Amino acid sequence: MKIVIIIILFFGILFGQETIVAQGVRPNIVFIMIDDLGYGDLGCYGSKDSYTPNIDLLAKEGLLLTDYHANGATCSPTRAALMTGRYQYRYGQRFEGPLSATRNDSIDDGLPEEAYTIAEALKDNGYVTGMYGKWHLGAKPPLLPANQGFDDFVGLGYGDGDHFTHIDRLGNKDWWHNDSLKMEKGYSVDLITDHSIDFIKKNREAPFFLYVSHLAIHFPWQAPNDPPQRVEGRDYRNDKWGIIPNRKNVRPHVKEMIEAIDASVGRIIQTLKELKLEKNTLVVLTSDNGGYIEYKSGGFENISSNGRLRGQKGTVYEGGHRVPFIAYWPGIINAGKVSNEIVMTMDMYPSFLELAKINSADFKALDGINVLPILLENKEILKRSVYWKIKDNKAIRQGDYKLIMIGHKEPELYNLSIDIGEKNNLSLKKPEIVKEMKRQYKKWEIDVTANYKIQ
Repeated sequence: MKIVIIIILFFGILFGQETIVAQGVRPNIVFIMIDDLGYGDLGCYGSKDSYTPNIDLLAKEGLLLTDYHANGATCSPTRAALMTGRYQYRYGQRFEGPLSATRNDSIDDGLPEEAYTIAEALKDNGYVTGMYGKWHLGAKPPLLPANQGFDDFVGLGYGDGDHFTHIDRLGNKDWWHNDSLKMEKGYSVDLITDHSIDFIKKNREAPFFLYVSHLAIHFPWQAPNDPPQRVEGRDYRNDKWGIIPNRKNVRPHVKEMIEAIDASVGRIIQTLKELKLEKNTLVVLTSDNGGYIEYKSGGFENISSNGRLRGQKGTVYEGGHRVPFIAYWPGIINAGKVSNEIVMTMDMYPSFLELAKINSADFKALDGINVLPILLENKEILKRSVYWKIKDNKAIRQGDYKLIMIGHKEPELYNLSIDIGEKNNLSLKKPEIVKEMKRQYKKWEIDVTANYKIQ
């Protein structure tokens, strides 16, 4: 009798999964973006000093990717790729790096309004959409999230702000509710979490897309118990945080910021469970680029951790763009899975369309691909080449091989399957591979930079 019951339960769970995914049920989507989180900053990715029990539990009960990559090695490029499902370079040279610290009223200051974002796609097909936190795709209206498909937005338009006073590096107020400045008191992680939880509670009956976009662990490196620094009217472009007592060891501040985010994740998951939404909600957690190990301007050291990876934020080495990625969906994603498949930020767009039962063929050509077979079924997908470009710093990844081209230097070729730290340059030993990958890169570059303006 017990055997019969076990068999019934097994097939009930199995077919229950197929029913939820395949038969018209449109799940909620919670996408958590952490700013500047390095590949080695979480316990589940090997950190020995950060205490991240809530995030580690997501990985234990969900799927962890070892070969996930941000589309850019800095903030704005990756966020543009997330929103559009395309290589960010298609929207102009400005998306090779973070949007400028200077502002004017030009459309070049942000993501073009005509870009059809994932938020717009989901909203137009019945989803309620909310975003809380860092945007960095336009610092003021009409380039803020409220005009790019989000029903509700609270947070900062620019790339960084004091985590307490919400003053940006130009000395301006930068905390918005939709298109209006609305300053709030509180630590950025806590405010973003509070608004995210309120959104979930208000929209529990409808399918929703929630973009939780933390400013942490981006500078100024302020832990919850550190003091505020910035005041309105001062220019902070050359001062990442002068109050840090030991610039040679920023890590203690960053560690507490990571742990504040971990507590935020725990609160969000707990809310989903209390509202009985966790079994109909895909939760994704990742970073917009790799972590800073050092920041020479100001002499800051020992900041983040990229584990065994070479390089840091702003570089095309693995430390600049290979970042953590965890997908959690109880009952759908089997617990404890690890995948080595290559996935990019831009892949979220077509994957979320598929989850929402929206035909991606109705959209402009997307560079991202549907990776749900990886996330939900732990399957392999069609192999492809992927690319990065930061002015004269270029990289192409094809299978195990990665070619790096920096300015006029000789190219560097690495086999990442045996050399994840990019230490053993194979370019002289495998010139035929270098030649072919350079050819592919040039073809791709011509395609995606066709709309570049002379600047």
